[in-house]
Amino acid sequence: MDSEIVYDERGLVACIVQDWNTGEVLMLAYTSASAIERTRETGELHLWSRSRDELWHKGATSGNTQTVRALRIDCDGDAVLALVEPAGPACHTGERTCFHRGELEPAAPHEVLPSLERTLAERALERPAGSYTVELLDDRTRAGAKVEEEAAEVVRAVREESDERVDEEAADVIYHLLVLLAGRERHLRDVERVLDERRR
Repeated sequence: MDSEIVYDERGLVACIVQDWNTGEVLMLAYTSASAIERTRETGELHLWSRSRDELWHKGATSGNTQTVRALRIDCDGDAVLALVEPAGPACHTGERTCFHRGELEPAAPHEVLPSLERTLAERALERPAGSYTVELLDDRTRAGAKVEEEAAEVVRAVREESDERVDEEAADVIYHLLVLLAGRERHLRDVERVLDERRR
């Protein structure tokens, strides 16, 4: 693959950094042949800092490193896609992604479930008083019963109700299922991995 990368006159190529688990785009940077070589050696993302004109180990100072799961190149070879598991925020501002400004609402469809999972994790950690999510996390039996109840409701909605009601009931199933999974410290990525293996 490395021989197919087309570097510019400075020896650089654009690198799009994407979250391996959620598909969210985290940042755009530049990389070089030496940075890619270092990335392969260490398993952590290395880039090229154009402002400092030097090799840059992403997160070396902040601790917000990015473990690289895969490197891909586009059809022309003039852009690299780094699929990473981030250890913290990608942006120097402390935001999860560098793309935190502009037209943020509505969220893109692929952003919704990862955002919900992060909210569930926050509720589990912060445990706000009166939180329905916390109540379910503390009572797996109740959470399981809610999944069963909501699944029956979506089936009934498909059979008897409007498309809007089907969507609403399906959303209820997904929310309660994610809470149930969170109670067992399981994540969407664990389920997605099984689905990926089954399709092969």
